[in-house]
This record gives sequence, structure tokens and C-alpha cells, in this order.
Amino acid sequence: MTKQMHINLFIHSRGHHEASWRHPDASPLSLTDVRYYVEMAQKAEAGLFDSIFLADQLSLGEDVAQAARTWLEPITTLTAAAMGTSRIGLIGTCSSTYTEPFNLARQFASLDHISNGRAAWNIVTSWSAAAAKNFGDDVQVTHAERYERADEFLAVVKALWDSWGDDALLDNRGSGQYADASLIRKVNHRGKYYSVQGPLNMPRSPQGRPVLVQAGSSDTGKDFAARHAEAMFTAHLEKETAQAFYKDVKARVRKAGRREDQALVLPGLSPAIAGTEAEAIRYRDELNELTDVEVGRKRLSGRFGGHDFSHLPLDTTLSPDDFPDPETVEAARSRTEVIVGMVRRERPTLRQVLAKLAGARGHYVFAGTPEQTADFMESWLNEGCADGFNLMPPVLPEMLDVFIAEVVPILQKRGLFRTEYTGTTLREHYGLDRPAA
Repeated sequence: MTKQMHINLFIHSRGHHEASWRHPDASPLSLTDVRYYVEMAQKAEAGLFDSIFLADQLSLGEDVAQAARTWLEPITTLTAAAMGTSRIGLIGTCSSTYTEPFNLARQFASLDHISNGRAAWNIVTSWSAAAAKNFGDDVQVTHAERYERADEFLAVVKALWDSWGDDALLDNRGSGQYADASLIRKVNHRGKYYSVQGPLNMPRSPQGRPVLVQAGSSDTGKDFAARHAEAMFTAHLEKETAQAFYKDVKARVRKAGRREDQALVLPGLSPAIAGTEAEAIRYRDELNELTDVEVGRKRLSGRFGGHDFSHLPLDTTLSPDDFPDPETVEAARSRTEVIVGMVRRERPTLRQVLAKLAGARGHYVFAGTPEQTADFMESWLNEGCADGFNLMPPVLPEMLDVFIAEVVPILQKRGLFRTEYTGTTLREHYGLDRPAA
């Protein structure tokens, strides 16, 4: 049987290219206009995608004068998208470091009820030093402690979601019994970081638990994902590293006592698509010409925990010694490993590094025809790189429209992608088991 791919739409700014907000074909709507996100969700649902995904940031970037990275809070936005769609999954980001388990469990259970079983939580441990200062931490929480805290956070959240039995809600007007109290249990958690009595003040949601998504690719992040994640977003710049990650993380999932098919791997892909490869490359180059290298330099600094790159000339060949050791970085460690690995292999200039990262922040950037795009996706699916893709169009909605109109029919003709929805919940789209209470 032909392996079926999963496709998630990552909605980010007016597209994933750093300069997308300036492109004439980008959406004219403001990034604080909820109609923009609802429209993208409806387009993705018409294209039969599994899900949409909203990232989040908990601080204002220093590049705000030249970069469009101010957008709405994910859970609120996905609630609006839920009311404008009926099938597509809704993945929202929320920090396990800067929120409380009870609040988060309640919000995502509510979204799952509102959407009739389409909610998912993208678990982040919040690596930004600037975010820490917005929550009373002058010193950033270490990488190791963030994951230790996240493990306990997950234990509490899962217990809260399971604190109601599936049959606890009766709502029997005739008998006057609203719930079977014997099927509702306190959590009574007392741990190192959290103290939560429970139970959740809400019946169990349609999926039992919202789907759990995670994106860390450090060793600590991969072990965390192996224990908890049901879908993993990851970034790779070449097939070999994607294959190694896929093999490694699936082995860790097995070691954690879980089935491989219950932990999907979805690497990021940002395709520029046109009638000819030359036209697609020209489109990508036009976007690169709209970028501001100093914006890129600031973003690179943020990835490395605030490291100062201002002394590096733009056109001098780089080496790994020009960067902090990723093992010492308390910020986005997995992405720093991708960047330093690229520098080690390719020995680019800083200008070239910034141009590559401008396309999709370290995810795979592709330029080609619809057939070439489908070929690329099929090869990664069948050669042990991916279970599908986290689609990151460089410009929205234009490149999403092109992908749905031109690439999706090719994938469907090859038997690689659905021709209709056969389920109603995100767990059904992803082929995931429903957790027992």
C-alpha cells in the first residue's frame, strides 16, 4: 500500500520568507485581522490538509521596525478559525515555561470541544531571553531545566484531561443528574514545580486529549518528543540529516514503549513554485532582494541567545568558530545545530547564511515546478525522511494557492495524498489512537 503523506499549513506573518510582508502578492489584510487566519484555514481545508499551525512569541522582536512579526495570540485565533471550518486540525503554540498547567489544560480542552475534536497543542519551552524578562525572570531558565519542568507540566496536563471519565457527563434533565461524580477524579499533584489539586472543571474533550505536537531537535528535545509527542515539527537543510533524524527519533519512540506510527515526523518545507524552474528561482531571488541583512543579523543573534555577530563582515567566509558552541546555548539549541552544521559543510559567507535563513529560518527552501515539488516530497516520504510536511509557503496566500491548485492534484494522482476527508477529528486525520481515560 502506498504511504500517505500528512500536510500541515504553518501560517506565519504574510508568508515564511522574511520579506513576504512587502511582496505585492501577499495578503492585504493586517496581521491583527482575524479574517486573514480564517481565510488561510479555509483554503487549507479546501486543499484537504490535515491541519493548520500557529506559532507564538512572548516578546517583541528588536527588528520590529523592519519586520512584520506581530500577530494574534494562537488559542483565541484558532477559536475563530474553528467556527469558520469543519474538518481541518487546529494546532496552537503555548509555553510550558510561562503558563500554568490548569489554565492550559482548560484552554485546549475548550478548543477541542469548540472544534468538535480538532485541537492540538504545540509544546514549547520558550528559549527567548527577552520572553523571560516579560515573566519576571531576569535570568533565562536553562535548557535542561525547561525540559525538566515541561515533563512535570505534561504529567499534570494529561492527568487533568483524564480527570473526567468518558461517560461522566450525563446531562439527564429528566432524572436531574448532570454528571456521575464517581467518574470524576482529583489529580492531587504535588511536584517540584507544580501543585495542582484538580479535577478539570470541564468534561473530557472529543479526542480524549488534544493532540500533542513538539519541535525540539536537541537530544533532550528528541527524548522529550519520544515520550510525549504525537507529531514532531523539525527543520533540515539536506536529505541526509532528515533521514538521520527520522531514524533516530523513531528509535527513541520505540525505546519509550510507543508505536512508531503514533509519532509523526513533519519537516518544514518552503517551496517557491512556478511554471519553470527558472521562474521559481527568479521569484525566490526577488524575495531575497527585499530583505534587510541587519534584520537577519538580529534574528541570528536571537537564535544564539543574544550573541553579538555585528563584528562579522558580510562577505567573508565563515567557520564554526565564528559561532558559539550549540551545547552552550540556552536558547533555540536545535536550530543553532542546524545553522552551525550548514556552516561546517558549506563554508558560506554571512550574507549567504542570512539569505538562506531569510527563506524559512533554517527549514528546507525549494524552488521548482509543481512536478519537481511533488517529486521532492515523494522522495522524502519514501526514503525515510518524513511522514509528511509542515508546509511553509514563502508568500501567503499566493504560494498556498499555487500549491493547492498545482501540487496537490499531482500527489493525489500518485496516491500519496487524500482525495477526501474520511474522519472528523485531527486524531483521525493523523491516524492516532484516542487515549483511554
